[in-house]
Amino acid sequence: MGDSGLAEPALRIERGRATEEELAALTVVLLALRADAGEQPEGDPAGGSKRWSRQPAYRAPRSWQ
Repeated sequence: MGDSGLAEPALRIERGRATEEELAALTVVLLALRADAGEQPEGDPAGGSKRWSRQPAYRAPRSWQ
């Protein structure tokens, strides 16, 4: 048999009959989740400076810090 050019379905309805609107809504949600999973935030997620989280190079023995 030849290649029909059709890919395997990405979704399969197990029970009931989904309307076109329901399938469209489900597709939008799944694609949004997939897009969010691939993105990595750039920089510090809290927006703060790394300067505040660093330990000082020297701490005096009687320092309160």
